[in-house]
Amino acid sequence: MNFAASLRALNVTTECKRYNLRFRECPAFLFVLMGFITIVTMATTYLVAARFTEPEIVVSLVSAITVIIFSIGNMVVASFERIAQANRSKTEFISIASHQLRTPLSSLKWSLNLLTDPRLGTVNEKQLDYLKMIKESNERMIRLVNDLLEVSRIEQGRMMLNPREFALEDLVQDVINDLKGFANTNNVKIFYHKEEGLPKVYADPEKIRFVVQNLTDNAIKYTKASGTVEIKVERDGKGKIRVRVQDQGIGIPKTQQAQVFQKFFRSDNVLKYQTEGSGLGLFIAKAIIEAVGGGVGFTSTEGSGSVFWFDLPVVTSQAKLKVGI
Repeated sequence: MNFAASLRALNVTTECKRYNLRFRECPAFLFVLMGFITIVTMATTYLVAARFTEPEIVVSLVSAITVIIFSIGNMVVASFERIAQANRSKTEFISIASHQLRTPLSSLKWSLNLLTDPRLGTVNEKQLDYLKMIKESNERMIRLVNDLLEVSRIEQGRMMLNPREFALEDLVQDVINDLKGFANTNNVKIFYHKEEGLPKVYADPEKIRFVVQNLTDNAIKYTKASGTVEIKVERDGKGKIRVRVQDQGIGIPKTQQAQVFQKFFRSDNVLKYQTEGSGLGLFIAKAIIEAVGGGVGFTSTEGSGSVFWFDLPVVTSQAKLKVGI
């Protein structure tokens, strides 16, 4: 990072507004203030030492300035503690609220299933349409609540993993079969290529299913009609198996690519075409892959499409150790 970029990163006003803190409590402001005082201290100490020969005067001056710097440092630590506490409180609130929402949403789901069951009586076509709309909205809410719970577990270091050996290429095929109807509705064709004789991987298959489904679902959603999505499963040459999902979608602006795996991030051009989505899927996917000892990444060109990939370790004793088994 060059000097100009460093100054932009230390935009005191923006940082203080982001954390809703006063200047005297804002870490960015206190950091700049500490740096300024340190520079002034060095210059003052030199001038005093050059003018006075008595070491007591220099020691007294340095001690006084040290106390000032120590006080500011203590304020910086207190500010970070306040931010950390607010973050913990937010995470705990999301966890509690999500748990509380899960029960009524599940009850509503079962009630809707009963209402649409023909064995309980018939409903007219208009009523059925309304019930289907409610059911779809309820399913979206359940997915959002589940994602929020998963984010809460990730932030608290409580992600639950049940790793075992499985064939990654078969899991990918199952996900593609599940999403074929969605792809057909969007007039998008999926092409699947898998390398023959692939070894099994060691991870949590349900978590990996979420990752594959999220990447494939995104690729379909953001690919224009009559476009294609290409999925490959192959060796990466480093003892891992790589899944590669390529789309012909809208791509991600270069200026926003560093934020792709952050929580709640959705690029500006995505918001123009697709309003639905929480921006949590890629954050969760990255956490899952890294938790099982894999890697994840992407390349993208705005207007041309994106390639998202992840790799997983093949079955070895070291792979099992990486996921805590």
